Amino acid sequence: MKILVIGSNSFSGSNFSNFMLEKGYDVTGISRSREPNDVFLPYKWGNKNFQNFKFFQYDLNVHIDQITALLEKEQFEYVINFSAQGMVAESWENPTHWYHTNVVSQVALHDSLRKQRSLKRYIHVSTPEAYGSSNSGWVKENYNFSPSTPYAVSRASCDLHLLSFFNAYDFPVIFTRAANVYGPGQQLYRIIPRAFLSSRLKRKLPLHGGGGSTRSFIHIRDVIHATYKVLKDGSPGETYHSSTNEIISIKDLVNMACKITNRPFEDVIEESEERLGKDQSYLLDSSKLRNELNWTDKISLEDGLIETLEWLDTNIGILKSLPVDYIHKQ
Repeated sequence: MKILVIGSNSFSGSNFSNFMLEKGYDVTGISRSREPNDVFLPYKWGNKNFQNFKFFQYDLNVHIDQITALLEKEQFEYVINFSAQGMVAESWENPTHWYHTNVVSQVALHDSLRKQRSLKRYIHVSTPEAYGSSNSGWVKENYNFSPSTPYAVSRASCDLHLLSFFNAYDFPVIFTRAANVYGPGQQLYRIIPRAFLSSRLKRKLPLHGGGGSTRSFIHIRDVIHATYKVLKDGSPGETYHSSTNEIISIKDLVNMACKITNRPFEDVIEESEERLGKDQSYLLDSSKLRNELNWTDKISLEDGLIETLEWLDTNIGILKSLPVDYIHKQ
């Protein structure tokens, strides 16, 4: 089985690449940026099958011809796309960048992919932000989108475009949406690693809006196992949610991190204004994935936090010298 992972440098993409290499598959990864420090790349943490991984630094905005040539040469059977211009708050600053990367360039990719006869399944990793804030409870898989930010609008637009390709061409797309993913190797600007690093280095952590918004955090390995089940047994045209059934506020999450690191909550956080357009909750109903594909989450939030802290402590000599703020690349 030949597998292409688009966005292989991302947190989820690098973990999925590592998982598939461990299972003995040949994996090709492409990302817009060169590979970051090894501390963020699980497939470089001693994977015995690393020789089966090939990486190409291709940007969907620039290198669509090279990507198409790679598709035609390698004849991939399975393509998993983790790539997107992320970060909600920053999408207000340069919305055209988000729409170009997450819609226009993705459409060009999909138009190339639909012409590849070898393609059996295309997994498109989307986001719960397409639904908007789930204030009325747990959300089932649907296309009743209500995005509230340029980032979310761009992701919802791409999903609808792919649905049209499925209806018109039988394009073998399967959608996945995961709740807030975390774990060892996550980028430092994300809330959990940043909270731990702030606590360890006695830095202040901005708590937007006092941390009142609620989320359901899920460990990366649980999400990767879900993605693998969807890859093998999911039905084209369908969407699958991976989420825990637990809800926690951002404030309580940071408080947990402080307790684990034995630091007073008040010494770590500083309250700041709420981010523009921030949704108050993302609650994904994952019963479809559980019932149809026999998936379940296995890692508790407390165990996952401890494991993430162990990764951070092991690599703190490197991590403390790296930027903790998101750096936008056009």
